[in-house]
Amino acid sequence: MVPPVIVVRTSLAVMFSLSCATLAFAQQVITGTVRDASGAAVPGAAVAVRTLGGTEVATTTSLANGEFRIEGPGREPIVVSASLDGFSVAKVTIEPGQAASVELVLHPGGLSEALTVIGQQLIGSEDALRRTPGSYDVLSRADLERARVFTSSEALRKLPGVMVRDEEGVGLRPNIGLRGLNPTRSSKVLLLEDGLPVTYAPYGDNASYYHPPIERFERIEVLRGSSQIAYGPVTLGGVVNYITPETPARTTASLDLTAGNRGYLNGGVASGGRWRDAGLFGHVVRKKADGARDNVHSTLTDVLVKSMWGIGGNQHLTVKANYYREDSLVTYSGLRESEYQANPRQNPFANDHFDGRRSGGSATYQAVLWSRVAATFQAYGSAFSRDWWRQSSNSGQRPNDAADPQCAGMANLNSTCGNEGRLRDYAHGGIEARGRVMFGGALTQETDFGARVHVEQQQRIQQNGATPTARIGVIVEDNERTTDGLSAFVQHRLISGRWTVTPGVRVERISYSRTNRLAGVSGRTALTEAVPGIGVSFGSSPDTTLFAGIHRGFAPPRAEDIINNNTGGVVELDPERSWNYEGGLRARIGRLQGSLAAFRLDYSNQVVPASVAGGVGAALTNGGETLHQGVESGVHAEWRNLGGSAHGVYAGAAVTWLPIARFEGVRTSSVAGQATVSVSGNRLPYAPELLQTYSIGYRHAVGLDLQLEAQNVGAQFGDDLNTVLPTADGQRGRLDAYTYWNMTASTPLPRMRGRLFVAVKNLADRTFVVDRTRGILPGHPRLIHVGTSWRF
Repeated sequence: MVPPVIVVRTSLAVMFSLSCATLAFAQQVITGTVRDASGAAVPGAAVAVRTLGGTEVATTTSLANGEFRIEGPGREPIVVSASLDGFSVAKVTIEPGQAASVELVLHPGGLSEALTVIGQQLIGSEDALRRTPGSYDVLSRADLERARVFTSSEALRKLPGVMVRDEEGVGLRPNIGLRGLNPTRSSKVLLLEDGLPVTYAPYGDNASYYHPPIERFERIEVLRGSSQIAYGPVTLGGVVNYITPETPARTTASLDLTAGNRGYLNGGVASGGRWRDAGLFGHVVRKKADGARDNVHSTLTDVLVKSMWGIGGNQHLTVKANYYREDSLVTYSGLRESEYQANPRQNPFANDHFDGRRSGGSATYQAVLWSRVAATFQAYGSAFSRDWWRQSSNSGQRPNDAADPQCAGMANLNSTCGNEGRLRDYAHGGIEARGRVMFGGALTQETDFGARVHVEQQQRIQQNGATPTARIGVIVEDNERTTDGLSAFVQHRLISGRWTVTPGVRVERISYSRTNRLAGVSGRTALTEAVPGIGVSFGSSPDTTLFAGIHRGFAPPRAEDIINNNTGGVVELDPERSWNYEGGLRARIGRLQGSLAAFRLDYSNQVVPASVAGGVGAALTNGGETLHQGVESGVHAEWRNLGGSAHGVYAGAAVTWLPIARFEGVRTSSVAGQATVSVSGNRLPYAPELLQTYSIGYRHAVGLDLQLEAQNVGAQFGDDLNTVLPTADGQRGRLDAYTYWNMTASTPLPRMRGRLFVAVKNLADRTFVVDRTRGILPGHPRLIHVGTSWRF
């Protein structure tokens, strides 16, 4: 094992040597014109140049003829924006070497941002952010590239309020929780891509057995607070929206290659451009890696194609298609305590196999229909199939057919023991319309509204195979489940000077059906829920916003939990309901920008697992009252050209303090055999009191970038009894706090129009427990990645 200090020294030496040979890029001159929607010149508009990370590097004002001239760094992508009172912000991204002549078109306030917000993004501009009555964080492409994140789990840990639990060590199925909510399968978070559902069954089974790779995305948004009722059906902790790249303004191409230890290989190619009013973008990534344990290896292929057509000046049509394929040797089971102590990275189930395939697509039409009306119409759908053949679903099964005399236990695991095939096919689709109407008068008013029709179908089969590598067997489960959703929302913004008040309501009507084909039993049920909310924001200055809000938290039950599989009868399982409160501020002071928010999630009913996932019991039950209360904060600062030199530094922090995350009221345990034991006042499982991420970096004008990051996760419990000492099966016991370090160094290769980087994850090669749900899972070991990227 290479000592981490040697890794760091060698990496820095390579980066320094290359940077010494690098010539600085000259400043880039950007010229352009600011116009309004009619094509008339707009004088007096504030024009700014910012990095992708949001750092302002230059400003100017448009002249009487609308023209401007401004300088910006030529060695990195930049964003040029124009703004003026009464208009929304217009902006364009310029890549290094791209022709720097732009035209910025300002629309009447609210409409330009509306085309973006009610289409693909949650927040479209700084002006919209100032009016947003809730917490909002974003990771830009610059943030992702600086840290050379290799999974969405690593990326999301950089944001306050977000808890992400690893699983197989490659980030294929992240477990995301917000504000102390249980992260298992990300079921209590609404995951979107370009504003549309990511999960294969967001109404009937909101679980993340599929998750797109981080390489697909340009940026990531996370929205909490009352504003999230514009999305659904889940409105509990918050919304995570992954945003794919727009079609580039000129013909470009890129190539990314990375290699590392534990069999890591990652290759990606992208290309696109615009021709007259049409644009096209395509991206393909292929990667493979060994996981955090033995006998775990994954190969993934992801393809994205996106096209855009401009129809007149204020209409756009975007069509997107993607294909995803995962082929993995991976088990579902964690380790028993004795197995973990013997070798924390062992995995006895070398025959377990996951095969996942997903195809999806969407069409989005956006238009400014009249001078004060904008609308978006979207159609979307996907088909996801996964076959997971495994010999154990949790650490209580050694293996899952140990009772079969021909198996008789682990000694015959690879010879006469069989397996179980969990074979799932999902399809969903929908049509959604969103609009924004602006009103004049004594008060500026805006109304956002929308409606959605959504349908889902699940085909769930389990076959029990006779051998360790069987791919066909005896059918023991054959279920069809459907879920149909009808929803509508309205949010009305009252804007008076620096004050914005935003009341709103969302209504969900959800219909379920379940058919047990083996028993010839079926059942149906439905529910309707109103989800109200109200938020207030106050812009005390152009750089400071205070906000507060309250809204109803809601998540529908799964189809399999609300209808009995044997009788078809309706199970008395309520939706998850809470009242969520939030208050905080966002501010920018010089080079420092950040946010601070206090939150309270007061559950009247939280649905919890009846027992361990995957076999001992996958059913859910009414859990009753819980309370989550804490504070979260994120800050970032960057200082370029210190003292007029070529040196710069930057730093960031994301901290979540959750002192209260407990069971309330009369509560008893959901642990098998402990149903009469009170857990009132106990801490909720997988809700660490403290989450911290700190980073510090150095940048040189030639493009050399060095970053060091520390991520800390506080201690947490694995069950509602708050068991401290580990049980024999490893599923219960405290998970100790842990801290690990990441390091990244990169330098440009200007003659090749590329960059070279080295990234080290878990620098000290620490071993720690990240999950006990199905047995003990360790975090990933030290990973060393070396890569290059080229832009053409």
